[in-house]
This record gives sequence, C-alpha cells and structure tokens, in this order.
Amino acid sequence: MSTLSEGPSGAPSESDDPLSRERSHLTRSRTALRAMREDAENLDIRDVTANWVNAEVLHRQIAERIKALADLSHTPLFFGRLDYLHAPGSDLAEGAEGERFYIGRRHVHDADGDPMVIDWRAPVSQPFYRASKKDPMDVGLRRRFGYTGGDLTAYEDEHLSDPAETAATSKLLQQEIERPRVGPMRDIVATIQPEQDEIVRSGLSGSVCVQGGPGTGKTAVGLHRVAYLLYAHRERLARTGTLVIGPNKSFLHYIEQVLPALGELEVRQATVDDLVAHVEVRGSDDAPAAVIKGDARMAEVLRRAVRSHVTVPTEPVMVVRGSRRWRVPAYELEEIVRELLDRDIRYGAAHQALPQRIAHAVLVQMERSGEAPDDRVQDAVARNAAVKAAVKAIWPQVDPAKLVLRLLTDAEFLAAHAEGLLDEGEQKEILWAKPVRSVKSAKWSAADAVLIDEATDLVQRTHSLGHVVLDEAQDLSPMQYRAVGRRCTTGSATVLGDLAQGTTPWATRSWEEALGHLGKGDAVVEELTAGFRVPTDVITYASRLLPHIAPGLAPVASVRENPGFFEVRERTADADVLGAVEELLDQEGSVGLIAADARIRVLAEALTAAGRTYLGPGEETTAETRLTLVPASLAKGLEYDYVVLDEPRAVVDGEPDERTGLRRLYVALTRAVSGLIVTHAAPLPAELV
Repeated sequence: MSTLSEGPSGAPSESDDPLSRERSHLTRSRTALRAMREDAENLDIRDVTANWVNAEVLHRQIAERIKALADLSHTPLFFGRLDYLHAPGSDLAEGAEGERFYIGRRHVHDADGDPMVIDWRAPVSQPFYRASKKDPMDVGLRRRFGYTGGDLTAYEDEHLSDPAETAATSKLLQQEIERPRVGPMRDIVATIQPEQDEIVRSGLSGSVCVQGGPGTGKTAVGLHRVAYLLYAHRERLARTGTLVIGPNKSFLHYIEQVLPALGELEVRQATVDDLVAHVEVRGSDDAPAAVIKGDARMAEVLRRAVRSHVTVPTEPVMVVRGSRRWRVPAYELEEIVRELLDRDIRYGAAHQALPQRIAHAVLVQMERSGEAPDDRVQDAVARNAAVKAAVKAIWPQVDPAKLVLRLLTDAEFLAAHAEGLLDEGEQKEILWAKPVRSVKSAKWSAADAVLIDEATDLVQRTHSLGHVVLDEAQDLSPMQYRAVGRRCTTGSATVLGDLAQGTTPWATRSWEEALGHLGKGDAVVEELTAGFRVPTDVITYASRLLPHIAPGLAPVASVRENPGFFEVRERTADADVLGAVEELLDQEGSVGLIAADARIRVLAEALTAAGRTYLGPGEETTAETRLTLVPASLAKGLEYDYVVLDEPRAVVDGEPDERTGLRRLYVALTRAVSGLIVTHAAPLPAELV
C-alpha cells in the first residue's frame, strides 16, 4: 500500500501528477454537479401538469431535488476510486475493460450523461467496502482519498490483485475515523467496514437487530441502512414512509445532519414519547409503577378492559320501514356479536361493522318476503334509529384515554380486568392515590401515554410504515416495544442497541425477548464487536465493568492503532476538574465534561465563574465553543474527541440500583474518541479498581 500526499497550498510537481489529476477530476465533478442543479432549477413544468394539484406536487419534488443537489463545500464529493480488471459479466458493472469508478455520496454525471461519481449505494460501489486480498472482486486497485476541509490533499492505493503487496491498515481510514469532531454527527460513508456494509445492504423485507458495544458504529450503520434502502426501494418507501426513533431530543439533534449529507431529506425523526403523544405528559412514576405499566401483561389488561364494553344482547331489534316491521331476534343478534368477538378485529372496526351486519339480517328477511333490496336499502337500515340505538347499547364507542384513566383510578375496574395477570400489590402500585376529574386535568406520565397508545390501537389500527430504525433500543419497556412495533407491522425494522448500556429499571434482558414484543421475532441478530471510535486504553478500562453489568457479552476490541490518551486523577477541588478541561481544550476537537446529574449545577457555576463558555448536550459545537457540559443521563449516543469524566462514584450513586449505576458509568466512560481523563475525590467503584 502506498500513500502520496501534499498540502493544499503546495504546487504539484511532476511526481505529484496523480494527485493533480485527481484534483482536476474533483473540480470537473463539482462543475458537473452545479450543472445538474442548474438544470433542475431551470425546469419548465407549465406544459406538463394537468392541474394545480399536480403542479404543486411537481414543484415540491423539484425543490427537494434542487436541495439534494447542493454542493457541500466541506464534504468530499468522492472519497474513493475503484479500478476494475475486467468488464464484469454480471450486473455488478457495465463498461469496457479497465473501467474506473469514483465512489461518493451521490451520483454525478456530465453533460453527456456519463457518470463522474457513482453513488456509494450502487451495486458497482460495493467492492469498495467488501473487496479484500482473499476476494478482490475483480478490483485491481482501490484508492482512498484524504481531504483537508473540502480540498483533496492525499491518496492511498491498495493493489488487491498484487500478491507481492502485503495487506496493511489504511492510514487514511484511521485518520478519517480519528478526525476531530466539531458539530453534529457525521456520516461514515467513507469508512464503512465489511461487516457493517453487510448490515447496511441487507434487504428491505427482513428486520435486523444490531448488538454493538460503544464505538462499533451501530447508530451510523442504522442511518446508512435507511439511506441505502431509500436508494434501492425509493418508490415503495416514498409511499409507506420511513422513521428513525432515538432516545431523546438531544440525540436526534446530534444525528439529524447525517441523512441530509447523504442526500436523504424526507426521513422523519422522533422519540417514542413523540409517537404516543395522545395526551400531555405532566407527571411521572416511581420506578416500581413504571416497571409494571411497561410490562407486556398490561396489553392483555387493556384488551380485556376494551372488550368489557361489549354487552351481549337480550332484546330483539325492531326496524320499521314504511308499513312493514322487521324483527331481528336476540339470539341472531347474539350470534352476530359473538362472531365479531371471535374474529378479534379492532374494537372500532367492529363497532362500524355491527350496524351493517344487523342491516344485512333485515335484508335477508326482505328478500325472503319477495322484496329486492339493494345496497342503498342496507345503508338506510344501518342508519335506522332502532339499529343505532341497539349498536350504542351493545357495542358503544370507547375513548382510549378515558379507559386508561378508569383503570388507574377505579380499583374494582382494574381488579376485574387484571385478575390472574397482576397481583393485588401490583394493582395497588399503579393505582392513583387521588381521584381525577377528567382526562385533561390528569397528570399523565410517559408510561401512561404508552398505555393510551396501546388502547388506541385496540380501538383503531395504527398506521404502519415501510421501515423503522429504533436506536438505543435496550432502554425500552415491553410496552414501548409494542408501540414501536405497531408502526411497522407491515414493514421492517432495524433495531440498534447494547445490552450493557441499558440504564432503565425495565432495560432489555435479551434481544430475542425484545424482538418478540416488537413483533419481529424472525429478525436476524447481528453483533458488532470491532470498535472504531473508542481508543484501546479507554475501552479496556471501561470493559472492567462488563462482567458486572452484562455477563457473557463480548467486550469491544478496538481496531485503533492509536491507543489514545487516558488518565485517572485523584482531585481535591472542582478547580482540578476545570484544569483537566482546559488541558484538553488545548487539543484540536470537541470536549465533553460528563458528570452525575446532581453535579451539573455545581460544575456549571464553576465554569461560568471561570469565564468558560459551554454548551448543553445536543447543541452544536463550533470552532469557538467546543466544550459541552453533559449530565450522565443524557450522554448515551453522544461522542466527543476528549472527555473529562467527573466523579464516577456519583454517577453510580445517581441511579436507583448498583447495576443500573454501573451501566450508566459504562456509557459515560465510552464517549471519548481520542482521550479520557477521569477525576475523582471519592473512592472509585470497586469494579474499576
């Protein structure tokens, strides 16, 4: 493997001709991209739209294409090149022998339509991620490019078909992984590894669960999988929709620029709380109540409560039409009701079907008497006052929020429907101590909102999307999994998480159990164990906790050649913490000061007194403000070049139990990309010593 590089301001010499030629191709490609954008801007659709509705839709589509064709000056247009030995006989690529392809974030073509940059998701690009010495995939040369800002400054060649060239770690790949992080999360399209690429390119029809420790790239894999699926199945997903679910707003803000950088602008992002926002959440539960409300048994409690509103009829229905009276006897009504119950369709759908079924029974009698009624007559009978009254008495409408409110405030109602599911102690735990006047005045908790969402689905089917990505899934309760699963009953899911980072009282115990609650029991579980983000010394230290928080889980093995900076310091005052922060701010890149939630106010005051500006989690770092003060409860999913972790013992003690506290500490310890300083006055947790 050979590397040639040059500073952005240096003049190319004769030996630098390859780099000069690559820069020239970059310039021409950017020119071609601008031309593509101008073509889109100059489109005249006046003669191709039938009406104003079509015109508006087409205008919106063109506007989205123009936005997607933006040339991001600091984002490399292409990051690699493939030189094929032959024109492949399969559909991998088309063209003459020795054809060359530049691999980038999006497709770019010249005025003649010939490709100048190939989309990384295209089949012909796959060998850039998968080809190896053992399986070169007919690639003679793989070239990686290095950039400084938007300037191409280096390249690195790998001759896959040359047996004389030994395999070596790509220096540019290492540099890209370790490049300082300022701003939101960036894509990893230039550094996707073979095992990650296999997950990214897996089919739309199947669901995938990715277990990955800190720094294995599971979040990036999930986002790139969305981008790939939108490329491969764009029309289908344009109809059915895609959704990325994250643990909190800070996390979603951190990742929100990844998909737009890959040209995908229409993917919705939300938290689970956003999905189930049927009521305003103004209250909270203690841990025991939240665990019970999040238990899958509550789904059956709710199902029983909803169906309890159905009353088996004991009186006939008399329908008067003109001078005739038509009587539907009670036994026939009972048969209709029991059939609807046995079919187990949505409560609301059955409520709508019942008047039609009663009307049909009347029409059968009419036909037997010699009449010839049609569908209009059946609809009229279904709207008859007697039929409507019968439906109201037999199968009344149900308000999901009112139903859940009654369960949580009426001990007898809860006992009747929780019998054999929840014991008396569990029922007492979730009952509200004080009566509530109405749904609006109730102080609903986040767990209550999930129960209302379950009840809503029992009444009326939830809309299903084509694909859902669920990140940090290990923190979801069974009922939350069910809420997410309802959003992809007819689609597929990508589930991302790490069992060792579960920090809720109801944290996932196994992926098989979680996938069952999600309704994706047939999902393939993949494990990523190669760590690209966390330095060797840091992940080795953090992995001391694994036997105590996730026995049997394989530790992450860092593939970084740079061991990173790591130090544990005993401190005597908060000034020592600020000193460590200032020391790391002397380095290039972002710095995160992570502390137990209870310590945040004290540290914030100390930073302010010292004149040091800082950001909150999720806020975008800049070259001027590179420090973020992070409560340990919000650190999950975030990453910083350097981290100061304050008082590990306080992080552990801030959680309701020791195991959850140690898991929270494991998360906090693994947020650094290049260096970590642990400061402590209290003794370290024994598990770290």
